[in-house]
Amino acid sequence: MRVVEEGSHAIAEAVKLCAPKVIAAYPITPQTHIVERLSEMVANGELDAEFLNVESEHSAMSACIGAQATGVRTFTATASQGLALMWEMLYIASGMRLPIVMAVANRALSAPLNIWNDWSDSLGARDSGWIQLYCRNNQEAHDTIIQAYKIAEDLDVMLPVMVCVDGFYLTHTLEPFELISSVKNFLGDYKPKVTLDPEFPISQGEYAGPDYYQEFREDQENAMQKANQIIKKTNLDFGKVFGRRYGDGMIEKINMSNAKHAIITMGTLSETIEYVLKKEKIKDIGLIRLRSFRPFPAKEIQVALQGIKTVGVIEKDISPGLGGVLWSEVKTFTNKPATDFIAGLGGRDVTINEIKDVLKAVRKGEDKVYWVGRR
Repeated sequence: MRVVEEGSHAIAEAVKLCAPKVIAAYPITPQTHIVERLSEMVANGELDAEFLNVESEHSAMSACIGAQATGVRTFTATASQGLALMWEMLYIASGMRLPIVMAVANRALSAPLNIWNDWSDSLGARDSGWIQLYCRNNQEAHDTIIQAYKIAEDLDVMLPVMVCVDGFYLTHTLEPFELISSVKNFLGDYKPKVTLDPEFPISQGEYAGPDYYQEFREDQENAMQKANQIIKKTNLDFGKVFGRRYGDGMIEKINMSNAKHAIITMGTLSETIEYVLKKEKIKDIGLIRLRSFRPFPAKEIQVALQGIKTVGVIEKDISPGLGGVLWSEVKTFTNKPATDFIAGLGGRDVTINEIKDVLKAVRKGEDKVYWVGRR
């Protein structure tokens, strides 16, 4: 069914389809509309779940960890300082191999206080052991929540997933999208391998000394590597059932057939760049849109950059003292000249004219950092 909804509600509708039994939430702009809609669904009987109004984001993740460990699906959402407050529990959720799904409405971190969009929050959590998937529009946000449960719960993965959406640009923007009516033939019931049960008591998240801790971390890394193929398979299977796929699941290649230069980005920036490429009928520059940031699509990027002379990375984040996070990771896997464009921090609009300037600069192949739209 075709509907017009804001991104927050598109996410909530997808969560309802996946039928989590526990939703733990604390409000923070710009994710609040997600959990508000879910609370309404629980209150009016549309969704059979326990909705927990907790006292902080730290508590929200703690509640999800406890509930997920008993063998039920869970969900939460957060942004910015809320994600930062969860920091301790992010590592615990991943280390316990709990397939929690969380929506992150990407928002700048304080200080100074800013409620608008950039990727500082989720990219700051890149080493926490969570899979990170980034969406370009509300349809993808709706679909990716459903895929996220399938990916997280795969027995070869068993890792939590962040579904990242640009705050306000998607969370509060109305877009038409295809509302899925049922996921029964795609997702199925959650069947955890290990659960907490008073009849059969076990310990989870136990103490691990120097003799064992490293092996736990190695298992996490192996699971993250396996997630690459599971993300691809899930995307392919989703396409067979619902008729929509997102590239190969890891990256999406646009206008790359005759390209000699490439732009790499994530999220809604890819929508604007694709628009400019088509409107200006640019043939020599292509777009590589990362859908998965963790696991990082290193091999997929390397293949996509074959025959490409220069690379540009445009991103809404900064790692002070290094440059952009995405740029630094791309440079690890290619020796091609790569230019970094820092743009849109704190919700600053990235204009069409600025995108045109970025495209011109990419052809130069300068290995340096530019600040786009600097005042």
